[in-house]
Amino acid sequence: MKTIYVYVLDTLADWEIGYITAEINSKRFFKRDAPLVQIKTVSYSKKAISTMGGFKIAPDCLVEEIILNEDSILLLPGADTWNEQKNSKIISISRELLSVGGTVGAICGATVAVANIGLLNDHSHTSNGIEFLEMFCPSYSGQNLYLNQSSVSDNKLITAGSTGSLLWSKQIIESLDVFESDTLEAWYNYFSTGNSNFFFKLLQTLPSNQESELSGEQ
Repeated sequence: MKTIYVYVLDTLADWEIGYITAEINSKRFFKRDAPLVQIKTVSYSKKAISTMGGFKIAPDCLVEEIILNEDSILLLPGADTWNEQKNSKIISISRELLSVGGTVGAICGATVAVANIGLLNDHSHTSNGIEFLEMFCPSYSGQNLYLNQSSVSDNKLITAGSTGSLLWSKQIIESLDVFESDTLEAWYNYFSTGNSNFFFKLLQTLPSNQESELSGEQ
């Protein structure tokens, strides 16, 4: 079974993880033979955190309980508190996870956190701009690998800027291999354009029983 660990910390940017958590939890667009996937929230303590939107999240597990293997995916959402020392352990874990073949996704402020340990110096990546990384990470030297895109996936490191949550989610879903390719493309096109034609294309890519259940969701 694949496990997605979502790191939760105070001021977590709720909207940045909304697409990916909703689709993985609901499994509404999963293909028939999709691998099993579970989501766990993880943090430095079991104390509930407060998101930027004011919601409380009680972590399912601690950082030390993360299983480091190729079936683990660690998602690091944006937040205003990444510079706090208590978050340093999860950043070290992200390097270890990549080294054993796992996947790491970092978005917005979390890109600075992974930049601070050098992960962006040898992976193609993006963020909220090169200047953003240079301002908050003096040791950053990956300018030649920076891509001016909303989300970038390179060798199991998936990075995004603050406005890239949809493409970031698409790339994460693609790495999990839980959607058919035409389903994923229609899903992305619908949510990125709002064009209802893509919604019906999305339904047409699904098994008939799923299509009938979802036809009222537009």
